[in-house]
Amino acid sequence: MGKLKTLVPHAVRRSISAQVAKVQAARLERGLAAIAAGSNTIVAGPWLGEVGFELLYWVPFLRWFASRFHVAPERLLVVSRGGTAAWYRPFAANYRETFDYLTPEEFRRRHDERVAVNGEQKQTQVLAFERELLRQLTEDVHNRSMLHPSSMYGLFNPFWWGHVGESWVHTRTEYARLAADRAVAFTPPPSPYTVVKFYFNECFPATDENRAFARRTIQRLAERGPVVSLATGLRLDDHDGDDLHTMGVQTLPGHVHPRDNLALQTAAVASAAAFVGTYGGFSYLAPFAGVPATAYYSNVAGFSQRHLAMARSALASIGPGARLDVRDTADRHPSTFQ
Repeated sequence: MGKLKTLVPHAVRRSISAQVAKVQAARLERGLAAIAAGSNTIVAGPWLGEVGFELLYWVPFLRWFASRFHVAPERLLVVSRGGTAAWYRPFAANYRETFDYLTPEEFRRRHDERVAVNGEQKQTQVLAFERELLRQLTEDVHNRSMLHPSSMYGLFNPFWWGHVGESWVHTRTEYARLAADRAVAFTPPPSPYTVVKFYFNECFPATDENRAFARRTIQRLAERGPVVSLATGLRLDDHDGDDLHTMGVQTLPGHVHPRDNLALQTAAVASAAAFVGTYGGFSYLAPFAGVPATAYYSNVAGFSQRHLAMARSALASIGPGARLDVRDTADRHPSTFQ
């Protein structure tokens, strides 16, 4: 195989891969058309993956699906977690919450089991556990069909593998600004504020330097105006985040139920003047809500450049205000937020 790759020019291999992708995509889209046909309730999910993929791919994919196949909002029932119903409006009128069936501990256990079976976080196949979850959450819904995330992964794999460009995703998504759930009780500061969410991941590891950077950035923002922290359990030093109160930073209520967690954070972000925090999937939420975001990383090898490029392309398609500024923590250029 390695010798074949050497003999066949890259451009030829890419062209062949693109043609194979088109054939597979046509087959998958025929399956989507079959799901959309008729009058069954279409249960989309369950979405159990990370926030970034949900915002950047799954929500826009479902919006495209509803538009492309003329599916009325009343027919779409989304199953996700954290109270994200508002992300799917107005194209999906119905929503069911995973945390109404699973405890956080069970969710984490099932997550680990799913990763072990799939070999990754992506929901590339329908597991028995997921079928049971949908059955429990939709047992009152008769004549239902399932639209599982594996259909989306099958369609978008050619882009993630580098065989096709961003237009491949754009032709199978519809990007739009997200709105917060007005029913969520969030009391913002009386004047324009910045939301911050620093957490540790592969591109922003839990080093002493990154802890100091996060603390210093939050302090500087607090000196300029109100700050609302969305982070939970972040150890900036030895106090597990308790020192945020002494820095003049407002935090979210600690008793929020997991089923309302993302809904509350969305409400806090949507009302903010700006977002500052770790680069990762969550940093997409602010620009999709029309709030400019500055996101930081310290390890450029810790994230996919393809996802970042897709995020910038997607945000550019929904108009002004959807700005994502991604910076290396070592960047000493002046920043509006630092």
